[in-house]
Amino acid sequence: MTPAARVQAAIDILDKVIDAAKGQGAPADRILSEWAKANRYAGSKDRRAIRELVYEPIRHCGEVPASGRAAMLALAAQDESLAALFDGSQYGPQPIREGEPVAGAGIAPAWLMERLAASGVEGDEASALMGRAPLDLRVNTLKAERASIELPEPGEHLAAPNALRFEAGTLVDQWEAYREGRIEVQDHGSQLVCLAAEARAGETVIDLCAGAGGKTLALAAAMENRGRLVASDTDRRRLAQLGPRAQRAGASIVEQRLLDPGKEIDALADLAGQADCVLIDAPCSGVGTWRRKPEAKWRLTPERLARFADTQDHLLALGARLVKPGGRLVFITCSLLDEEGPDRFARFLDGHEGWRADPPMLPLGRMRGQGSAEGIRLSPSRDGTDGFFVARALSAC
Repeated sequence: MTPAARVQAAIDILDKVIDAAKGQGAPADRILSEWAKANRYAGSKDRRAIRELVYEPIRHCGEVPASGRAAMLALAAQDESLAALFDGSQYGPQPIREGEPVAGAGIAPAWLMERLAASGVEGDEASALMGRAPLDLRVNTLKAERASIELPEPGEHLAAPNALRFEAGTLVDQWEAYREGRIEVQDHGSQLVCLAAEARAGETVIDLCAGAGGKTLALAAAMENRGRLVASDTDRRRLAQLGPRAQRAGASIVEQRLLDPGKEIDALADLAGQADCVLIDAPCSGVGTWRRKPEAKWRLTPERLARFADTQDHLLALGARLVKPGGRLVFITCSLLDEEGPDRFARFLDGHEGWRADPPMLPLGRMRGQGSAEGIRLSPSRDGTDGFFVARALSAC
């Protein structure tokens, strides 16, 4: 493909990404994958170049652009070499017309920037949300040790005890260590918040919103495959991915439970008051993951944000019913918005007698929250991780 043809292909894909964001359709990664399958003439270099040409305008534009062309023109306004590719050549974009729509630069839509600022996320903290994420691995201690594992490339040792960092795009899924379950792809921040659970061998632990099981596998390793580990979720498709992953990782203590939304306690009734620890990796806006999914900023609305907060309140109340006296409740969101973190945790403590905050001791992060309802915030800017809020509460004995 010519450089101009790559630009036009990216514009066409951006049109689909924008439409999907407005209608809560497929994520950008899936749209790119579907394009590649439908256009097999595009070689690997073409696909990589087009991927970059798609994501750069997404990171550059704050408000939802009017079109893919308007988004690309926003980049072209700052890059003469890109503007020169709007040359009207075969398969390339038409020449730039005077006065045609050009998307505005920014980090996120204005209403969302206001929410971020109210949560103390401004300047470099906000800009870092649109950066590029590295590739982090967790060495699976059920099968290997970080100090002795041999990998095709040396990784950077991080603060989490089993974390290694590599350049984005490293093809770790082709490594023998990955196929054998000795390593798992997991963001450093995700590994750190799992430490807040302090899961121990022999305990009963519930991963209430397990999804595809990334944190479940980290918990299984921390428990040394001894005890009871229940992974539950309302999403059948995502939960189905956990079985093969657990088998590859050698996590034999994982028990799966599919939940009915709004009736979760029915499937967990036998565990009421029995868990040493309940970990709630609650559904949220995903603001902290924008480095990986930058178009998510265009999917969020004030109404969706309010629904996430309601869900988080519901899950905290549910988790509290499952914890035994003296047990731990760990609340996690991959968001930097206070209304999805400290505010929810404070509301839980205010409404539930017999619970007190017990801030976890993590090697990175800063305290966030007020008074006796503090937790820890991890951020891309300060900690080099995805953005997270994690708080822990203890039940009275």
